[in-house]
Amino acid sequence: MSTEQRKILVTSALPYANGSIHLGHLVEYIQTDIWSRFQKMRGHECYYVCADDAHGTPIMLRARAEGIEPEELIARVWTEHTEDFAGFAIAFDNYHSTHSEENRVCATTIYARNRDAGHIVRRTISQAYDPEAEMFLPDRFIKGTCPKCGAEDQYGDNCEVCGATYAPTELKNPVSAVSGATPIERDSEHLFFKLGNFEKVLRDWHKAGHVQAEVANKLNEWFEAGLNDWDISRDAPYFGFEIPDAEGKYFYVWLDAPIGYMASFRHFCNRTGVDFDAFWDADSKAELYHFIGKDIIYFHALFWPAMLHGAGYRKPSGVYAHGFLTVDGAKMSKSRGTFIKARTYLKHLNPEYLRYYFAAKLSSRVDDLDLNLEDFANRVNADLVGKVVNIASRCAGFISKRFDGRLSASVDQAELLETFARAGDEIAELYEKREFGRAVREIMALADLANQYIDDKAPWVLAKDENRDAELHAICSTGINLFRVLIGYLKPVLPVMAEQAEAFLNVPPMRWDSQRTPLLGHAIEKFKPLMTRVDRDRITAMIEDSKEDLASEVKSTSKKPATDSPLVRDPVAATIAFDDFAKVDLRVVRIAKAEHVEGADKLLRLTLDLGGETRNVFAGIKAAYAPEDLEGKLTVMVANLAPRTMKFGVSEGMVLAAGPGGKDIFVLNPDAGAQPGMKVK
Repeated sequence: MSTEQRKILVTSALPYANGSIHLGHLVEYIQTDIWSRFQKMRGHECYYVCADDAHGTPIMLRARAEGIEPEELIARVWTEHTEDFAGFAIAFDNYHSTHSEENRVCATTIYARNRDAGHIVRRTISQAYDPEAEMFLPDRFIKGTCPKCGAEDQYGDNCEVCGATYAPTELKNPVSAVSGATPIERDSEHLFFKLGNFEKVLRDWHKAGHVQAEVANKLNEWFEAGLNDWDISRDAPYFGFEIPDAEGKYFYVWLDAPIGYMASFRHFCNRTGVDFDAFWDADSKAELYHFIGKDIIYFHALFWPAMLHGAGYRKPSGVYAHGFLTVDGAKMSKSRGTFIKARTYLKHLNPEYLRYYFAAKLSSRVDDLDLNLEDFANRVNADLVGKVVNIASRCAGFISKRFDGRLSASVDQAELLETFARAGDEIAELYEKREFGRAVREIMALADLANQYIDDKAPWVLAKDENRDAELHAICSTGINLFRVLIGYLKPVLPVMAEQAEAFLNVPPMRWDSQRTPLLGHAIEKFKPLMTRVDRDRITAMIEDSKEDLASEVKSTSKKPATDSPLVRDPVAATIAFDDFAKVDLRVVRIAKAEHVEGADKLLRLTLDLGGETRNVFAGIKAAYAPEDLEGKLTVMVANLAPRTMKFGVSEGMVLAAGPGGKDIFVLNPDAGAQPGMKVK
């Protein structure tokens, strides 16, 4: 690999300023941080910038619900996000906000240049309008059935199942996520970016290898389907930047969100003196890389490079997508406690456990990553504690007690140290290619060699014979030097432990090649444990805390019955107050899927479509209905019932039914005019 200094700008996708950072987000930020730290260790001029994505209707509505201004909300969330990232040692060179003057200027410049070049057009369109909330609905506030593949519960702009994009008006069975009302159509003039003008530019860019092979294949499908004009404006009320030549119209959040990369870097350049144009000019020799999730490829691999090209800026050197995070083989779940927020994790576990585990499983492909909590504990304990830290702990005590904390003037096996040093080139190549899992395996193979060396030399045996002190000194000093090399290779993944190891070794911050020359006759500090084993009780406590996070969000008002109150089917039940009944939230739902529950005699598992989300509910109606008789039907559910953990899984509500029981159970079928999510009054 060339060691010529490179200019590199790296970004991660901007987290939305309407929620907390969770472990699914951290896959991306940890991946990007490892890569940028590695580039800096190699001596390159590398900057890592990011920002909060702070615009859009969801933020406006949440601020309104809290009785505060959007600016107050996004400032609070920005502080929370930056604290969470710092807790996981994510080393941004600059973390900004899209609600900034830098972003206003950059967005306006890119818009104006594309407009003047003929890439922006105006036309009147029919748009989804919520008659109850009296507002046009952004795409993400409309849910329904994908017009391409038929998947339920999809957003109004793109399908997360098949990846298709479409206009909200094409969505089948649409429902407003704001009020539950069925949207109506209303005309409004909008501005469109003519994406089709850039088809050849984009095809050539993709063929040049700037995206992964899997992404290129998906993009070819979109090319074959045709590149549609992109609606870049939204109607008031909207929290964002007003378009300079279109009063009452605002830049769509997805226009100014990627521009936030430029804005954050501009903010960084203004305070440091770094040359902004050297990284963004069309003829720039610098490198620009975006790390993103696979769900936003369309925006980053089509719209973003097209907008940049149309405005006379450079296109990205690479757009690298990753997959989603699952926990214990399943989608992250609030009810199971596996939807884990960053700050909940930080309360219980060392963040570098997670950095290492993610690194050990990450590759350059767009594959999903599973956090298996049992494997997580075993791997961290075996690799980091049992192998790497163990090397130092086995040797350091002898150096401190017998040799006054000073390493020997020569090593025991120079050829072994040379093997470790030569491995750096291959490991560096793997880091460069984002093959972190393979890099970690190579490093752990070296750790095995180091531990085998110590086992073979058995310094604890030599220590019993003072006549062999010189041999003992050289062996333990060799072990410390092997440890130093391993820590250098792991430093992009474990920056905090590396810093502690540097203090123990009494060396300046390690660069990639700085440990090729062994430490000889060098004084080290007294060894302190660098990492403790994963405590499985802390994992359990983290899961329970995550369940409590859900409980605090649900704020369930349901009460348990008195212990002496039998559950009976008497025609007259115990009375309740009207205020208690008013707390029950009854919603019309569509049964999107019904299936048998293995091992259950009476239960069916129902996937219920509320219009804005789906719920998993177990219902004791198997004697009355076959699953195929229920799918597509409407029913009513108690939507604010606290989740209940059952033998077969978590039930997230209750379906209403009538009848004496057994085969005579009747799931209610609301009027045909009802829509999922509609309240029952």
